[in-house]
Formats: sequence, C-alpha cells, structure tokens
Amino acid sequence: MKKTPKSLRLQIGLFGRTNVGKSSFLNLVAGQDVAITSPVPGTTTDVVEKSMELLPLGPVVFLDTAGLDDVSVLAEARLRKTRKILDRSDVITLVTEPGAWGDYERRVVREAEARRTPLVAVVNKIDLQAPSADFLEQVAGAAGGRLIACSSLDFANRDRCLNEFKKHLLAVAPDEFLNPPPLLGDLLPPGGLVTMVVPIDLQAPKGRLILPQVQAIRDALDNDAAVMVVKERELAASLKRLAQPPDLVVCDSQVVLKMVADTPPSVKCTTFSILFARYKGELLEAARGAASLERLRPGDRVLIAEACSHHAIEDDIGRVKIPRWIRQYLGGDIKVEVASGRDYPENLEEYRVVIHCGGCMLTRREMLFRIHQARARGVAVTNYGLTIAFLQGVIERVLTPFPAALETFRSARRKLSKEKNHGKNKPLEVLGLRAD
Repeated sequence: MKKTPKSLRLQIGLFGRTNVGKSSFLNLVAGQDVAITSPVPGTTTDVVEKSMELLPLGPVVFLDTAGLDDVSVLAEARLRKTRKILDRSDVITLVTEPGAWGDYERRVVREAEARRTPLVAVVNKIDLQAPSADFLEQVAGAAGGRLIACSSLDFANRDRCLNEFKKHLLAVAPDEFLNPPPLLGDLLPPGGLVTMVVPIDLQAPKGRLILPQVQAIRDALDNDAAVMVVKERELAASLKRLAQPPDLVVCDSQVVLKMVADTPPSVKCTTFSILFARYKGELLEAARGAASLERLRPGDRVLIAEACSHHAIEDDIGRVKIPRWIRQYLGGDIKVEVASGRDYPENLEEYRVVIHCGGCMLTRREMLFRIHQARARGVAVTNYGLTIAFLQGVIERVLTPFPAALETFRSARRKLSKEKNHGKNKPLEVLGLRAD
C-alpha cells in the first residue's frame, strides 16, 4: 500500500472533440508529457489514466478520453469506453476551442446534468485564435460559470491556468474527497478498541491483507482507536483475554456466523462488506434490498456485480458461495449472471435483484450511479455482506451499529409480510425501490 488506490482518488474526466487539445491540457496540468499529442485527429485511441497529487486537493486521477467525434474504424468501441468514463467521473472537464460549441459539447453538458456531475469548461488554443466575448459568455453559462481560457502549449502561464483550474475543482469536488467520511471511526468512542476478524484462506493475498481490511485498520488508527486483528479460530479465546470487551467487532462476511456466535450479545458487530456498503454507497438502500431477498423464487435471475476483475477460485465468494447459499435458502435453482470490473449491464430490469460486492475498487460516485440505475428500473440492490448475513439469519445482529439501517430492514420486512398475508404480488414500489 505505497500509493493511494485509484478508487480513492478524485476522478477527473477529460472530454471533447478530437484534436481540441485534451491530452495537451493534461500535460499542462501534470507539468510533463504524460499523454501523446499530435495534430493528427484521433491520436488518443483509448482512455489514458494519469494519477497524481494535485494539492491542495490531494490524490486525483485524470481520465483522458477519445474524441467525441471520432470517425475512425474503431470509433464506436472507443466511444463506448468514453461514455463509461462519464459514469466514473467525479468532475467532468469539457475541453473545446474558440468558436467550437455545438452538438458534441451540448451532449456532454446534458450528460453531466443528467448525472448531477459538476462540469468545468476549458477553452483551449487561445494562442491560435482569441475567443470572442459572446463565445466565452455562452460557454461559461453552460458550465455554471466554471470557465478557463488558456493555451495548453503556454507553459510560461501554467501556474495561472493551473490555479484557476484548482479553484474550480475545489468548488465542485464532492465533500468526501475534501472531508472523507469515516469508515468506522464514528462507531468507536475516543480511545476505543475494535477487534477485526481476518480469515487467512485461499483468497487472502500472500504476505498482505486485502484493501478493505487495510483501510479499516488505517481508519481506526486515524480516529485514535486501537485495533486487535485475529483469525476466526482465535476470536473467542482472544476476547476472553481482554479485561474489557471491545467496542466493535468486524469480520469478513464469510465467517459472520462464527463471529456472531463468539461475540457477546452486548458487543456491537458487523462485517467489512457492510462498512463499505455505507462508505461507498447507500447502506439504507442496501438494507432495503436485503429484505427483498425474501421475494426471490426459483427461476429468478440474479446479477452478481463485482468491482474488480480477478481469477475466480474454486470456492469464489460471489460466483460460487453466494449462489449456493441462495439455492439452499430457496430450496430451488436460480439463474446467476456475473458482471465484473467496470462492466455493468444496461438490462437491469431483467434481474430480480442485484447483489454487489463492497465496491472497494470503485469510486463512491460510480457505486451511487449503479444503485441509481437499479432503482430507476425498479430492481432491488444490496451487497455481499448483507446478503450473506440475511441468508445465514444474522442480519439484524450485524446491523446493530447502524440503527437507521436496521429499522429500514425491519420496515421493509414488515411490508413484505403484509404483502404475503394479503396474497398479492405487489410491485417493487412496496419496498420503496422505484425512483420517484
């Protein structure tokens, strides 16, 4: 963990037509040649990612995309990737040049508005042509006043351009990047103790811990708490050795049943996956979605969504264990499909429920957008940790640190119970899953 993971960096997407100078602007901001530039249109053929420290913002990653008006042989494939970057971006930077404002630029503005993603406009190449006052006013109006006029080749004025850009980024950057929310620190008293249960199995990377565990340990330390890390077999004995019980116990979801059995009822407990359901997405929505698992029936389609692309082992948690536990719970078969990495299907309405991983490799904005897509199509969405806890009958126990989420889950179950008692097959609005 020598570098901040990309998923924790502010994601800044660079969009615009071919040859307006997106890559040149990236080089200007970076102060070095990180992207290939050329007067030949379409030089950037794929998304170029550049991670850097952009003080005072901190760690960011720039996403330099192919031109929106690419007409090459592979244009459609490139543009599909460009559109995915719109979903990923925390801030959209629209690069144009004097006099160039038309359908392509207005499309980016509409996409930004639809996603409620802040937009900064850059009028480039002012060394070649001075933009008119009317043009600058038009662009500034579309960008909410966030406008920079510069020449990406004028490194003598780099500081002025960069300072203007930083000013706009600071004004629109999501709060979680300027004031990151705690992962678990707010669940602990000053000087508190958290016990973390970390299995060492085939999926554990050799010589290190996985990212959610590392982040949880760091967050506890940042909040002046002590951390005791044990394997599941040592939990019960370790707790007995303490003069006082811990303030919180957190475990890997795969050992949640044993953790609950070994943790005193007076001690709050949860899982790393549930912590990330709050940190990266919407815990209330995930709790509501977990209650909807009672609606599953044999033959239903279930989407398992993984944020990372990895080689699935024999007993993979998302592809093997969760489907197996669902089938055991239902006493029948289901149709399971897997979307991994940044692939996320557009036909969400065809699934009964989306079960998402913790999303440690996604940005919060990406996760929230995925949740929004599911809700807009009336599809329940929850995550691995809540699903496993539900199927193993301990979900209320692991939601005790989160009273609002616990009540949301209970309320959704009460509605389902009424639905069953009335013998009606009501739509998902019963669970409040459809967007208004």
